[in-house]
Amino acid sequence: MDLRQFRYFVAVAEERHFGRAAQRLSMTQPPLSQQIRALEASLGAPLFVRTNRSVELTAVGRQLLPEVRRILADADALPALAQGLAHGEVGTLSLGFVSTADYGILPPLLRQFGERYPRVRLQLLEATSDVQVEALMDGRIDAGLFIPPVPARYANELSYLPIIREPLMLALPAGRGSAQGGADTDTSHSGPGAPVSLADFADEPLVIFPRRVAPAFYDIIMGCYAALGLTPRVGQEAIQMQTIVSLVSAGMGVALVPQSLCHLRRTGVTYRALRETSALIETGLLWRTAEVTPVLEGFLETARGVAHTPPGATLET
Repeated sequence: MDLRQFRYFVAVAEERHFGRAAQRLSMTQPPLSQQIRALEASLGAPLFVRTNRSVELTAVGRQLLPEVRRILADADALPALAQGLAHGEVGTLSLGFVSTADYGILPPLLRQFGERYPRVRLQLLEATSDVQVEALMDGRIDAGLFIPPVPARYANELSYLPIIREPLMLALPAGRGSAQGGADTDTSHSGPGAPVSLADFADEPLVIFPRRVAPAFYDIIMGCYAALGLTPRVGQEAIQMQTIVSLVSAGMGVALVPQSLCHLRRTGVTYRALRETSALIETGLLWRTAEVTPVLEGFLETARGVAHTPPGATLET
């Protein structure tokens, strides 16, 4: 059995006449009859009841007809599907992302990619940087928005594109915008407010993630304290930034977070820029160097287009 036999079957079923079906197919009737018999033999069931005056579908033929039409329609769609896959216009992309990206670079990146490639299906996985590296090496995701550096042992297997660098902000419980307990003009969840000195909040417990999750990010935060001759007092640890901000809103301490986290609307939290020169937190795209599919190439092009530099920051590496 082949697709031609399926087309012959549909023609005879619709015409209810071998002669008219043969004419429609631009062939003679005997070869058409032979092909229908061969199809019936392959299927092991009769498809037509033949009389001298008419051709009618058997019960099997009636139930098989819509399925055969579906198969032919799928076959006809294959060339367009293949071209779409080859050009990255159709397919699936599995993307990991750190929680901070959800409040900064991720929404515009997904929006622009969706506008350019509306038929690509995205599978999103929120994960810390260390988990994303493991998922990439295991082939569970195609790319990831993560906080560098790339582990040295995978430097030859993974490629990295920097997208954004942003300064750190101090997240405070609302009402503590002044170290001396003065008025806080930003008492709800909006921000940022007036700049403050990190030294004024050195005695507040620090809410931070474990170092193993993002060691470079962790060291940058600790470096902000060290630059002022301070040693922070770690109060609570949490993996996700949303949880860290929630702990700040509960009065458990303060936190240093990327500027994009100011978009996280959380009642009871205020954000303050630092008066001291703050180190920059970088977020970029990581992928397997040897496995750039057409869909991933389209995503990389979009990422290069949205890569930007906020005020006071650079994308130099």
